[in-house]
Amino acid sequence: MRQRFHWRQQRSRKARLTLVNQFFPPDYAATGQLLDDLTRRLASSGLQSQILTGMPNYAGGAREAASLEFEPNRCIRRTRVTRFWPRRIRGRAVNGLFFCLRIAARLMRYSWRGDLLCYTTEPPYLPIVGWLVHRLTATPYLLIIYDLYPEVLVELKVLPADHWLCRLWRHGNRLALAAAQEVVVLSQPMADRIAALAPAVRHKLQVIPSWADPETIRPLAKLANPFVREHGLEQAFTVLYSGNQGRCHDLVTLVAAAAILQAERDIVFLIQGDGPQNTRLRHLVADLNLANCRFLPWQDPAVLPLALAAADLAVVSVGIQGEGLVAPSKLYGHLAAGTPIAAITPATSYLRPLVENGGCGRWFANGDAVGLAAWIRALHADPPQVAAYGRAARELLLATASLEKVSAAYLSLILRHLPARKREVLRCEGFVSSAAVVDEFSAVTH
Repeated sequence: MRQRFHWRQQRSRKARLTLVNQFFPPDYAATGQLLDDLTRRLASSGLQSQILTGMPNYAGGAREAASLEFEPNRCIRRTRVTRFWPRRIRGRAVNGLFFCLRIAARLMRYSWRGDLLCYTTEPPYLPIVGWLVHRLTATPYLLIIYDLYPEVLVELKVLPADHWLCRLWRHGNRLALAAAQEVVVLSQPMADRIAALAPAVRHKLQVIPSWADPETIRPLAKLANPFVREHGLEQAFTVLYSGNQGRCHDLVTLVAAAAILQAERDIVFLIQGDGPQNTRLRHLVADLNLANCRFLPWQDPAVLPLALAAADLAVVSVGIQGEGLVAPSKLYGHLAAGTPIAAITPATSYLRPLVENGGCGRWFANGDAVGLAAWIRALHADPPQVAAYGRAARELLLATASLEKVSAAYLSLILRHLPARKREVLRCEGFVSSAAVVDEFSAVTH
Protein backbone atom coordinates (compact mmCIF):
# COMPACT_ATOMS: atom_id res chain seq x y z
CA MET A 1 0.00 0.00 0.00
CA ARG A 2 2.85 2.37 0.76
CA GLN A 3 4.31 1.90 -2.75
CA ARG A 4 0.86 2.44 -4.28
CA PHE A 5 0.41 5.66 -2.28
CA HIS A 6 3.88 6.88 -3.29
CA TRP A 7 3.16 6.04 -6.94
CA ARG A 8 -0.02 8.10 -6.94
CA GLN A 9 1.59 10.92 -4.96
CA GLN A 10 4.35 11.27 -7.55
CA ARG A 11 2.12 10.75 -10.59
CA SER A 12 1.59 14.37 -11.58
CA ARG A 13 5.20 15.43 -10.95
CA LYS A 14 7.17 12.49 -12.37
CA ALA A 15 7.75 11.89 -16.05
CA ARG A 16 5.84 8.78 -17.07
CA LEU A 17 5.91 6.26 -19.88
CA THR A 18 3.00 3.85 -20.38
CA LEU A 19 4.18 0.76 -22.25
CA VAL A 20 1.82 -1.85 -23.75
CA ASN A 21 2.89 -5.42 -24.57
CA GLN A 22 0.83 -8.59 -24.32
CA PHE A 23 3.60 -10.62 -22.66
CA PHE A 24 5.57 -9.85 -19.52
CA PRO A 25 7.26 -11.91 -16.78
CA PRO A 26 6.58 -14.38 -15.29
CA ASP A 27 5.82 -15.27 -18.92
CA TYR A 28 9.00 -16.46 -20.67
CA ALA A 29 8.32 -14.64 -23.95
CA ALA A 30 11.49 -12.86 -25.10
CA THR A 31 9.76 -9.51 -25.68
CA GLY A 32 8.47 -9.45 -22.12
CA GLN A 33 11.86 -10.36 -20.67
CA LEU A 34 13.52 -7.58 -22.65
CA LEU A 35 10.93 -4.99 -21.63
CA ASP A 36 11.30 -6.06 -18.01
CA ASP A 37 15.01 -5.24 -18.24
CA LEU A 38 14.34 -1.94 -19.96
CA THR A 39 11.65 -0.68 -17.60
CA ARG A 40 13.77 -1.57 -14.58
CA ARG A 41 16.52 0.61 -16.05
CA LEU A 42 14.03 3.40 -16.74
CA ALA A 43 12.79 3.19 -13.16
CA SER A 44 16.31 3.40 -11.77
CA SER A 45 16.83 6.54 -13.86
CA GLY A 46 13.85 8.31 -12.28
CA LEU A 47 11.33 7.75 -15.08
CA GLN A 48 8.02 6.21 -14.02
CA SER A 49 6.94 3.29 -16.18
CA GLN A 50 3.46 1.84 -16.27
CA ILE A 51 3.27 -1.54 -18.04
CA LEU A 52 -0.07 -2.72 -19.40
CA THR A 53 0.12 -6.42 -20.17
CA GLY A 54 -1.72 -9.74 -19.95
CA MET A 55 -1.67 -12.70 -17.63
CA PRO A 56 0.95 -15.38 -18.48
CA ASN A 57 -0.17 -16.92 -21.76
CA TYR A 58 2.85 -17.60 -23.97
CA ALA A 59 5.44 -19.84 -22.35
CA GLY A 60 6.64 -21.05 -18.99
CA GLY A 61 4.99 -22.77 -16.07
CA ALA A 62 3.14 -19.81 -14.53
CA ARG A 63 -0.53 -19.43 -15.37
CA GLU A 64 -1.40 -16.59 -13.02
CA ALA A 65 0.30 -13.48 -11.70
CA ALA A 66 -0.73 -10.49 -9.64
CA SER A 67 -3.14 -8.25 -11.53
CA LEU A 68 -1.48 -5.18 -10.04
CA GLU A 69 2.12 -4.72 -8.85
CA PHE A 70 3.80 -1.58 -7.55
CA GLU A 71 7.55 -1.12 -7.41
CA PRO A 72 9.60 2.06 -7.07
CA ASN A 73 8.86 4.03 -10.27
CA ARG A 74 7.22 0.98 -11.88
CA CYS A 75 3.64 -0.27 -12.01
CA ILE A 76 2.54 -3.47 -13.76
CA ARG A 77 -1.15 -3.90 -14.60
CA ARG A 78 -2.21 -7.27 -15.99
CA THR A 79 -5.49 -7.96 -17.71
CA ARG A 80 -6.99 -11.41 -18.18
CA VAL A 81 -6.89 -12.65 -21.75
CA THR A 82 -8.15 -15.71 -23.56
CA ARG A 83 -5.87 -18.73 -23.94
CA PHE A 84 -7.19 -20.41 -27.07
CA TRP A 85 -4.68 -22.65 -28.88
CA PRO A 86 -1.57 -20.52 -28.10
CA ARG A 87 0.61 -22.64 -30.45
CA ARG A 88 -1.61 -22.03 -33.48
CA ILE A 89 -1.75 -18.88 -35.58
CA ARG A 90 -5.54 -18.62 -35.37
CA GLY A 91 -5.50 -19.15 -31.63
CA ARG A 92 -2.87 -16.47 -31.09
CA ALA A 93 -4.82 -14.13 -33.36
CA VAL A 94 -7.96 -14.56 -31.27
CA ASN A 95 -6.04 -14.17 -27.99
CA GLY A 96 -4.36 -11.03 -29.28
CA LEU A 97 -7.65 -9.57 -30.48
CA PHE A 98 -9.27 -10.03 -27.06
CA PHE A 99 -6.20 -8.49 -25.41
CA CYS A 100 -6.48 -5.44 -27.67
CA LEU A 101 -10.19 -5.04 -26.93
CA ARG A 102 -9.65 -5.21 -23.19
CA ILE A 103 -6.59 -3.01 -23.20
CA ALA A 104 -8.22 -0.34 -25.41
CA ALA A 105 -10.79 0.44 -22.72
CA ARG A 106 -8.04 0.63 -20.10
CA LEU A 107 -5.94 2.89 -22.32
CA MET A 108 -8.82 5.33 -22.65
CA ARG A 109 -8.83 5.62 -18.85
CA TYR A 110 -5.04 5.63 -18.35
CA SER A 111 -3.70 7.51 -21.35
CA TRP A 112 -4.22 10.89 -19.70
CA ARG A 113 -2.12 9.73 -16.74
CA GLY A 114 0.96 9.27 -18.90
CA ASP A 115 3.13 11.71 -20.81
CA LEU A 116 4.04 9.22 -23.53
CA LEU A 117 2.67 5.87 -24.71
CA CYS A 118 4.72 3.08 -26.25
CA TYR A 119 3.23 0.16 -28.18
CA THR A 120 4.90 -2.98 -29.46
CA THR A 121 3.77 -5.53 -32.04
CA GLU A 122 2.72 -8.06 -29.37
CA PRO A 123 0.01 -8.63 -30.55
CA PRO A 124 0.80 -7.56 -34.12
CA TYR A 125 -2.25 -5.30 -34.57
CA LEU A 126 -1.60 -3.38 -31.35
CA PRO A 127 -0.12 -0.38 -33.24
CA ILE A 128 -3.48 0.13 -34.95
CA VAL A 129 -5.19 0.17 -31.56
CA GLY A 130 -2.58 2.72 -30.49
CA TRP A 131 -3.42 4.91 -33.46
CA LEU A 132 -7.13 4.80 -32.59
CA VAL A 133 -6.39 5.80 -28.98
CA HIS A 134 -4.19 8.61 -30.27
CA ARG A 135 -7.02 9.91 -32.45
CA LEU A 136 -9.29 10.05 -29.41
CA THR A 137 -6.87 11.32 -26.77
CA ALA A 138 -4.04 13.05 -28.73
CA THR A 139 -1.51 11.31 -26.45
CA PRO A 140 1.85 10.98 -28.28
CA TYR A 141 3.24 7.49 -28.76
CA LEU A 142 6.25 5.48 -29.86
CA LEU A 143 6.22 2.13 -31.68
CA ILE A 144 8.60 -0.81 -31.21
CA ILE A 145 8.36 -3.22 -34.16
CA TYR A 146 9.41 -6.76 -33.25
CA ASP A 147 7.82 -8.60 -36.19
CA LEU A 148 6.42 -7.18 -39.40
CA TYR A 149 2.80 -8.20 -39.98
CA PRO A 150 0.90 -9.05 -42.14
CA GLU A 151 4.04 -9.75 -44.21
CA VAL A 152 4.98 -12.65 -41.91
CA LEU A 153 1.62 -14.30 -42.65
CA VAL A 154 2.07 -13.71 -46.37
CA GLU A 155 5.55 -15.27 -46.39
CA LEU A 156 4.24 -18.24 -44.40
CA LYS A 157 1.44 -18.58 -46.98
CA VAL A 158 -1.25 -18.20 -44.33
CA LEU A 159 -2.80 -15.35 -46.35
CA PRO A 160 -2.27 -14.23 -49.96
CA ALA A 161 -0.61 -10.84 -50.38
CA ASP A 162 -3.71 -9.30 -51.98
CA HIS A 163 -6.17 -10.64 -49.40
CA TRP A 164 -8.60 -7.96 -48.19
CA LEU A 165 -7.40 -8.43 -44.60
CA CYS A 166 -3.78 -7.82 -45.63
CA ARG A 167 -4.73 -4.68 -47.53
CA LEU A 168 -6.74 -3.36 -44.57
CA TRP A 169 -3.97 -4.30 -42.14
CA ARG A 170 -1.29 -2.51 -44.19
CA HIS A 171 -3.48 0.58 -44.38
CA GLY A 172 -3.87 0.54 -40.60
CA ASN A 173 -0.12 0.08 -40.19
CA ARG A 174 0.59 3.10 -42.38
CA LEU A 175 -1.74 5.23 -40.28
CA ALA A 176 -0.11 3.99 -37.06
CA LEU A 177 3.41 4.56 -38.39
CA ALA A 178 2.58 8.04 -39.70
CA ALA A 179 1.11 9.20 -36.38
CA ALA A 180 3.91 7.78 -34.18
CA GLN A 181 6.56 10.14 -32.84
CA GLU A 182 9.30 7.65 -33.73
CA VAL A 183 9.47 3.96 -34.69
CA VAL A 184 12.06 1.54 -33.28
CA VAL A 185 13.06 -1.47 -35.39
CA LEU A 186 15.57 -4.19 -34.52
CA SER A 187 17.56 -4.36 -37.76
CA GLN A 188 18.33 -2.38 -40.89
CA PRO A 189 16.59 -4.89 -43.22
CA MET A 190 13.43 -4.47 -41.16
CA ALA A 191 13.77 -0.69 -41.45
CA ASP A 192 14.15 -1.05 -45.22
CA ARG A 193 11.02 -3.21 -45.40
CA ILE A 194 8.99 -0.65 -43.47
CA ALA A 195 10.34 2.22 -45.55
CA ALA A 196 9.27 0.38 -48.71
CA LEU A 197 5.75 -0.07 -47.32
CA ALA A 198 5.49 3.47 -45.94
CA PRO A 199 8.15 5.74 -47.51
CA ALA A 200 6.88 8.81 -45.63
CA VAL A 201 8.03 7.40 -42.28
CA ARG A 202 11.63 6.68 -43.25
CA HIS A 203 12.88 9.66 -41.22
CA LYS A 204 11.14 8.31 -38.10
CA LEU A 205 12.84 4.92 -38.11
CA GLN A 206 15.42 4.20 -35.41
CA VAL A 207 17.43 0.96 -35.50
CA ILE A 208 18.04 -0.22 -31.93
CA PRO A 209 18.84 -3.93 -31.52
CA SER A 210 17.76 -6.25 -28.77
CA TRP A 211 20.24 -6.74 -25.95
CA ALA A 212 21.50 -8.89 -23.10
CA ASP A 213 22.83 -7.97 -19.69
CA PRO A 214 26.51 -9.00 -19.52
CA GLU A 215 26.35 -8.84 -15.73
CA THR A 216 23.61 -11.47 -15.61
CA ILE A 217 24.83 -13.69 -18.46
CA ARG A 218 28.54 -14.47 -18.32
CA PRO A 219 30.95 -17.11 -19.65
CA LEU A 220 31.33 -19.95 -17.17
CA ALA A 221 33.71 -22.91 -17.18
CA LYS A 222 31.95 -26.24 -17.69
CA LEU A 223 33.24 -27.79 -14.49
CA ALA A 224 31.86 -24.82 -12.52
CA ASN A 225 28.44 -24.89 -14.21
CA PRO A 226 25.72 -26.78 -12.29
CA PHE A 227 23.53 -26.94 -15.43
CA VAL A 228 26.30 -28.89 -17.18
CA ARG A 229 26.57 -31.34 -14.30
CA GLU A 230 22.79 -31.76 -14.01
CA HIS A 231 22.48 -32.75 -17.67
CA GLY A 232 25.67 -34.77 -17.96
CA LEU A 233 27.35 -32.48 -20.50
CA GLU A 234 30.83 -32.37 -18.95
CA GLN A 235 32.45 -34.39 -21.76
CA ALA A 236 30.13 -33.29 -24.58
CA PHE A 237 30.65 -30.68 -27.27
CA THR A 238 27.23 -29.01 -26.88
CA VAL A 239 25.48 -27.37 -29.82
CA LEU A 240 22.61 -25.31 -28.41
CA TYR A 241 19.44 -23.91 -29.91
CA SER A 242 17.60 -22.00 -27.20
CA GLY A 243 14.28 -20.17 -27.36
CA ASN A 244 11.21 -19.97 -29.50
CA GLN A 245 10.91 -22.63 -32.20
CA GLY A 246 8.76 -20.48 -34.44
CA ARG A 247 7.66 -20.82 -38.03
CA CYS A 248 10.19 -18.24 -39.22
CA HIS A 249 13.17 -20.18 -37.82
CA ASP A 250 15.15 -22.74 -39.82
CA LEU A 251 15.55 -25.73 -37.52
CA VAL A 252 15.48 -28.42 -40.18
CA THR A 253 19.04 -27.53 -41.26
CA LEU A 254 20.15 -27.97 -37.65
CA VAL A 255 18.52 -31.41 -37.31
CA ALA A 256 19.98 -32.45 -40.67
CA ALA A 257 23.46 -31.55 -39.39
CA ALA A 258 22.76 -33.64 -36.29
CA ALA A 259 21.87 -36.56 -38.57
CA ILE A 260 25.20 -36.23 -40.39
CA LEU A 261 27.04 -36.26 -37.05
CA GLN A 262 24.98 -38.95 -35.32
CA ALA A 263 27.91 -41.38 -35.16
CA GLU A 264 29.96 -38.86 -33.15
CA ARG A 265 28.31 -39.39 -29.77
CA ASP A 266 30.40 -36.78 -27.94
CA ILE A 267 28.71 -34.04 -30.01
CA VAL A 268 25.30 -33.29 -28.46
CA PHE A 269 22.56 -31.14 -29.96
CA LEU A 270 20.48 -29.51 -27.22
CA ILE A 271 17.18 -27.90 -28.28
CA GLN A 272 15.53 -26.03 -25.42
CA GLY A 273 12.36 -23.97 -25.42
CA ASP A 274 9.13 -24.56 -27.27
CA GLY A 275 7.04 -23.26 -30.13
CA PRO A 276 5.02 -24.24 -33.19
CA GLN A 277 7.85 -26.39 -34.63
CA ASN A 278 8.56 -28.33 -31.45
CA THR A 279 6.28 -31.30 -32.14
CA ARG A 280 7.48 -31.53 -35.73
CA LEU A 281 11.12 -31.50 -34.61
CA ARG A 282 10.54 -34.21 -32.01
CA HIS A 283 8.90 -36.42 -34.63
CA LEU A 284 11.74 -35.78 -37.08
CA VAL A 285 14.38 -36.65 -34.49
CA ALA A 286 12.45 -39.80 -33.54
CA ASP A 287 12.01 -40.85 -37.17
CA LEU A 288 15.76 -40.44 -37.78
CA ASN A 289 16.56 -42.18 -34.47
CA LEU A 290 18.97 -39.41 -33.47
CA ALA A 291 20.37 -40.25 -30.05
CA ASN A 292 22.56 -37.12 -30.19
CA CYS A 293 19.55 -34.74 -29.96
CA ARG A 294 17.99 -33.78 -26.65
CA PHE A 295 14.99 -31.58 -25.92
CA LEU A 296 14.52 -29.41 -22.84
CA PRO A 297 11.61 -27.12 -21.93
CA TRP A 298 11.82 -23.38 -21.36
CA GLN A 299 14.38 -22.62 -18.68
CA ASP A 300 13.55 -20.44 -15.71
CA PRO A 301 15.18 -16.98 -15.99
CA ALA A 302 17.36 -17.84 -13.00
CA VAL A 303 18.65 -20.97 -14.79
CA LEU A 304 18.87 -19.57 -18.31
CA PRO A 305 22.29 -17.86 -17.88
CA LEU A 306 23.74 -21.22 -16.82
CA ALA A 307 22.07 -22.99 -19.76
CA LEU A 308 23.47 -20.46 -22.24
CA ALA A 309 26.95 -20.71 -20.74
CA ALA A 310 26.83 -24.52 -21.09
CA ALA A 311 27.03 -24.33 -24.90
CA ASP A 312 30.19 -24.78 -26.95
CA LEU A 313 28.34 -23.48 -30.02
CA ALA A 314 25.04 -21.61 -30.29
CA VAL A 315 22.74 -21.69 -33.31
CA VAL A 316 20.68 -18.69 -34.41
CA SER A 317 18.47 -19.16 -37.44
CA VAL A 318 16.04 -17.34 -39.71
CA GLY A 319 14.14 -19.15 -42.44
CA ILE A 320 14.07 -17.83 -45.98
CA GLN A 321 10.54 -16.57 -45.43
CA GLY A 322 11.53 -14.61 -42.31
CA GLU A 323 14.25 -12.38 -43.78
CA GLY A 324 13.65 -8.73 -42.87
CA LEU A 325 10.47 -9.63 -40.97
CA VAL A 326 11.88 -10.93 -37.68
CA ALA A 327 15.09 -10.33 -35.71
CA PRO A 328 16.04 -13.14 -33.28
CA SER A 329 16.76 -11.66 -29.85
CA LYS A 330 18.30 -14.96 -28.69
CA LEU A 331 21.56 -13.94 -30.40
CA TYR A 332 22.46 -11.45 -27.68
CA GLY A 333 22.25 -13.87 -24.76
CA HIS A 334 24.66 -16.18 -26.59
CA LEU A 335 27.04 -13.29 -27.23
CA ALA A 336 26.93 -12.36 -23.55
CA ALA A 337 27.74 -15.97 -22.62
CA GLY A 338 30.82 -15.82 -24.86
CA THR A 339 29.63 -18.58 -27.17
CA PRO A 340 30.60 -19.00 -30.85
CA ILE A 341 27.64 -18.44 -33.19
CA ALA A 342 26.43 -20.47 -36.16
CA ALA A 343 24.01 -18.25 -38.09
CA ILE A 344 21.68 -20.11 -40.48
CA THR A 345 19.98 -17.47 -42.60
CA PRO A 346 19.39 -16.21 -46.14
CA ALA A 347 22.49 -14.66 -47.71
CA THR A 348 21.04 -11.14 -47.42
CA SER A 349 20.46 -11.36 -43.66
CA TYR A 350 22.01 -8.72 -41.42
CA LEU A 351 23.20 -11.59 -39.20
CA ARG A 352 25.73 -12.68 -41.80
CA PRO A 353 28.00 -9.59 -41.68
CA LEU A 354 27.37 -9.20 -37.95
CA VAL A 355 28.74 -12.66 -37.19
CA GLU A 356 31.46 -12.72 -39.84
CA ASN A 357 32.76 -9.17 -39.30
CA GLY A 358 32.53 -9.60 -35.56
CA GLY A 359 34.76 -12.68 -35.78
CA CYS A 360 32.45 -14.59 -33.45
CA GLY A 361 31.32 -17.43 -35.70
CA ARG A 362 30.30 -18.42 -39.17
CA TRP A 363 27.31 -18.00 -41.48
CA PHE A 364 25.56 -20.85 -43.31
CA ALA A 365 22.93 -20.71 -46.01
CA ASN A 366 19.55 -22.26 -45.29
CA GLY A 367 19.83 -25.97 -46.11
CA ASP A 368 23.63 -26.18 -45.85
CA ALA A 369 23.61 -28.98 -43.28
CA VAL A 370 26.79 -30.49 -44.77
CA GLY A 371 28.77 -27.26 -44.28
CA LEU A 372 27.39 -26.78 -40.78
CA ALA A 373 28.24 -30.35 -39.76
CA ALA A 374 31.78 -30.03 -41.14
CA TRP A 375 32.34 -26.80 -39.17
CA ILE A 376 30.98 -28.32 -35.96
CA ARG A 377 33.37 -31.25 -36.39
CA ALA A 378 36.27 -28.85 -36.98
CA LEU A 379 35.41 -26.74 -33.92
CA HIS A 380 35.16 -29.83 -31.76
CA ALA A 381 38.75 -30.65 -32.70
CA ASP A 382 40.03 -27.09 -32.13
CA PRO A 383 39.30 -25.78 -28.58
CA PRO A 384 41.57 -22.70 -28.99
CA GLN A 385 39.47 -21.57 -31.96
CA VAL A 386 36.29 -22.07 -29.96
CA ALA A 387 37.76 -19.88 -27.21
CA ALA A 388 38.76 -17.19 -29.72
CA TYR A 389 35.27 -17.08 -31.23
CA GLY A 390 33.82 -16.90 -27.72
CA ARG A 391 35.98 -13.94 -26.72
CA ALA A 392 34.97 -12.11 -29.91
CA ALA A 393 31.30 -12.82 -29.17
CA ARG A 394 31.51 -11.29 -25.72
CA GLU A 395 33.40 -8.26 -27.06
CA LEU A 396 30.76 -7.73 -29.77
CA LEU A 397 27.99 -7.72 -27.18
CA LEU A 398 29.81 -5.25 -24.96
CA ALA A 399 30.52 -2.95 -27.91
CA THR A 400 27.09 -2.93 -29.51
CA ALA A 401 24.23 -4.43 -27.52
CA SER A 402 24.79 -4.45 -23.78
CA LEU A 403 21.83 -3.46 -21.63
CA GLU A 404 23.65 -0.28 -20.64
CA LYS A 405 24.18 0.89 -24.20
CA VAL A 406 20.76 -0.03 -25.55
CA SER A 407 18.85 1.36 -22.57
CA ALA A 408 20.78 4.61 -23.00
CA ALA A 409 19.53 4.76 -26.60
CA TYR A 410 15.94 4.17 -25.45
CA LEU A 411 16.25 6.79 -22.71
CA SER A 412 17.52 9.33 -25.20
CA LEU A 413 14.60 8.49 -27.52
CA ILE A 414 12.01 8.80 -24.73
CA LEU A 415 13.45 12.09 -23.48
CA ARG A 416 12.99 13.66 -26.90
CA HIS A 417 9.23 13.22 -26.61
CA LEU A 418 8.48 13.95 -22.96
CA PRO A 419 6.98 17.35 -22.10
CA ALA A 420 9.71 19.92 -21.46
CA ARG A 421 8.69 20.45 -17.83
CA LYS A 422 9.01 16.71 -17.11
CA ARG A 423 12.46 16.60 -18.72
CA GLU A 424 13.51 19.39 -16.35
CA VAL A 425 12.23 17.42 -13.34
CA LEU A 426 14.37 14.45 -14.39
CA ARG A 427 17.44 16.64 -14.71
CA CYS A 428 16.82 18.29 -11.33
CA GLU A 429 16.59 14.86 -9.70
CA GLY A 430 19.95 13.82 -11.08
CA PHE A 431 18.93 11.96 -14.25
CA VAL A 432 21.52 12.43 -17.00
CA SER A 433 21.08 11.13 -20.53
CA SER A 434 24.45 9.63 -21.36
CA ALA A 435 25.24 11.33 -24.65
CA ALA A 436 28.65 9.64 -24.82
CA VAL A 437 27.12 6.19 -24.52
CA VAL A 438 24.45 6.99 -27.11
CA ASP A 439 27.01 8.40 -29.55
CA GLU A 440 29.23 5.35 -29.17
CA PHE A 441 26.23 3.08 -29.64
CA SER A 442 25.29 4.88 -32.85
CA ALA A 443 28.85 4.66 -34.18
CA VAL A 444 29.15 0.89 -33.78
CA THR A 445 25.65 -0.06 -34.95
CA HIS A 446 25.25 2.04 -38.10
